[in-house]
Amino acid sequence: MNRRDVVRAGLASLSATALSPFAALAQAKYPERPIKLLIPFSPGGVTDIVGRHWTERMKAHLGTFYIENQGGGAGQIGAAEVARSQPDGHTILLGNTSVIVLNPMTSSRLAYDPVRDFTPISILSVAATALVVHQSVPAKTVKEFVDYAKANPGKLSYGSAGTGTMTHLSGEQFKQLTGLSDLVYVPYKGAGPGIADLVSGHIPAMTPNITNQLLEFHKTGRLRIIAVFAPQRLKGAPEIPTAIELGFPNMVGQLFVGVFAPSATPKPIIEQLAAANAKVMADEAFQKILIASGLEPMSDTPDGARRFIAEETARWGPVVKAIGLKME
Repeated sequence: MNRRDVVRAGLASLSATALSPFAALAQAKYPERPIKLLIPFSPGGVTDIVGRHWTERMKAHLGTFYIENQGGGAGQIGAAEVARSQPDGHTILLGNTSVIVLNPMTSSRLAYDPVRDFTPISILSVAATALVVHQSVPAKTVKEFVDYAKANPGKLSYGSAGTGTMTHLSGEQFKQLTGLSDLVYVPYKGAGPGIADLVSGHIPAMTPNITNQLLEFHKTGRLRIIAVFAPQRLKGAPEIPTAIELGFPNMVGQLFVGVFAPSATPKPIIEQLAAANAKVMADEAFQKILIASGLEPMSDTPDGARRFIAEETARWGPVVKAIGLKME
């Protein structure tokens, strides 16, 4: 090769790099340093539990991971930080239904766009909501609960983990599908206080996400899970029917937890993360941990995750519009 050819080759290389500012990142060894999984909620919730077990297993495939919890704004603050972060695969988001689907529908001042700003890596799990009642409520099926509520108009209430949460929207969807427009809504600041009031009988019903704590209350008879709002029965509680089985085919309410990277993250890095995730999700021990926590494992590809998110967006848009829900 003569000098002129060398110069041409060098210019071509520079031109390609200029046209693709992240090409060098894609070619570099990944990861080059510890990977941060930002969880946009306080420690202890369903999303946090999934994230901590997941990162422990991802270490075997991609090296050091660490977690940063950054709560506030129903997940908006942490999600916005990841959206603005360097798209090099070293900062990723553990998002859920609220962050990716509901916030864009209900917030008038959202600092990120879930479609424009994030690339999904995988949906890890879903936590079904359910109709749960105090033991004093004389209903063991959805129909019996609906009949009891209609026989006592305006006297029954249901609790949720807070306005705008999946537990709230599942309750409102349940009201729409059953015609229980006068079922009184009682918002709580988190699932814990609501479940405490349900156990003590201060409220007759709730539509929470299924957890191992709720399953234990159900087994001991302190609460009764009438139906789960899932496409099929839960692996961790196969004896509990779905609302679909009981005659309500559209009653599905699930909180998904998934992993997301900033949208400009190079494709090779997304593929590495997705491949490592597939290995983690195939781990039977990890699956058992999720199932014991009341969750349903759900390993998905980036494209599959996009389709799932689109389905959830289509499901909840009409519910949010019907109740006129807007959050600051």
